[in-house]
Amino acid sequence: MSEEIKVQSSSGNVFADLGLANSDELLIKAELVRQISNLIDAKSLTQTQAAKILGIDQPKVSALLNGKLSGFSTDRLFKFLNALGSDVEIRVISKPRLESQAQTRIVTG
Repeated sequence: MSEEIKVQSSSGNVFADLGLANSDELLIKAELVRQISNLIDAKSLTQTQAAKILGIDQPKVSALLNGKLSGFSTDRLFKFLNALGSDVEIRVISKPRLESQAQTRIVTG
């Protein structure tokens, strides 16, 4: 007989589910890095070429693309997106009364 596997639904933020501090910030950074990675891939850039565009060295590009987010602020990630030719738009909207807690999220388009 196989052992039953327990499954727990996600809150929508894997970092919160893992109990990490600053989970909202980590989720935002991860989504920004995903967008940066997609742009680098879409432009068929090597890490060295991306480093030149971003104004950092290749090992930092490697660290970024491998999820080592601690050395990168959200502001710096916004600048990387701009350098890769993407606009970054920040919107602040009122929270609907029905939702219990305001949220921060990345919307791509």
